[in-house]
Amino acid sequence: MKVRADTRPLTDPLAGGRGAATVAVEPVKVGEFQIPRAFIESAGRFATARMLGIGTPRSRWIWVPVQAFIVHHPSAGSFLVDTGLHPSVAAKPAENIGRLIARFARPRLAPGDDLPAQLRAREIEPRRIELVVMTHMHFDHTSAMSEFSGATFVVSETEWIAASTDPRPFMRGYRPAHYDYAFDYRTLSYDSERVTSYASFGRTFDLFGDGSVRLASTPGHTAGHQSVICRLADRDLVIAGDAIYTRAQLEGANEPPRPVDRHNWRRSLRELQHFRRSYPQAVIIPGHDPDYFEGLEKRYE
Repeated sequence: MKVRADTRPLTDPLAGGRGAATVAVEPVKVGEFQIPRAFIESAGRFATARMLGIGTPRSRWIWVPVQAFIVHHPSAGSFLVDTGLHPSVAAKPAENIGRLIARFARPRLAPGDDLPAQLRAREIEPRRIELVVMTHMHFDHTSAMSEFSGATFVVSETEWIAASTDPRPFMRGYRPAHYDYAFDYRTLSYDSERVTSYASFGRTFDLFGDGSVRLASTPGHTAGHQSVICRLADRDLVIAGDAIYTRAQLEGANEPPRPVDRHNWRRSLRELQHFRRSYPQAVIIPGHDPDYFEGLEKRYE
């Protein structure tokens, strides 16, 4: 498999930074899937079988949120982190995410819950979104990328290589049809001169050069997964992406069954855990925790 889209390296902060800016963050649910709990927290023996639901009746499967985030910067404008499920998933999920996933996970997306609709409800025109940061390129994060064709997409260089060259993308959670477009892709190398440490995170990039938004390398779930650290008025908010599926994994709950690199996943987890211990007032949002998501505020400032 070879993706034909081209990329450009992101070597310097994006335009729009201003002084000691802070941002506001709105978490939004853009669909949900039904999966066995063992899909996100390993069940020990026979973990792969349990992950696939073997031996667990569907009545005991759980509905997990698919998330995206709207981030409001005072001078750079509003931008997105991930895109959630495409509007078409509400009626014909198999056309966007494939028959096998649609049959297994039974995605749900209510009318008006897709990200473009939620932006319009906030009087933000989707075509005016100029920036989308991708935590990683799994299908539940890339499904609606085509709705933001005028945006610049920022993805880690390692993640782009994995998503665009893997010979078996489906087995890795990728669906190239979502991103094999002539979009403006900017790839970030976490080995560049602009990369520095921040708090417990060993490698971060100051996205606007003003400290308001930092991208943090948190590989393991995928080869080039990254998290997003947003500076609020009085604390930080970390969009962990799928570096942790559930809040309980910060507390030592069972690991996910099949990260692409378990060693790096554990390193990334330790960085998140140490950050939580050092800054207990910070908000750390996991990728697919239904209970934690329901308790989130509508807007963080």
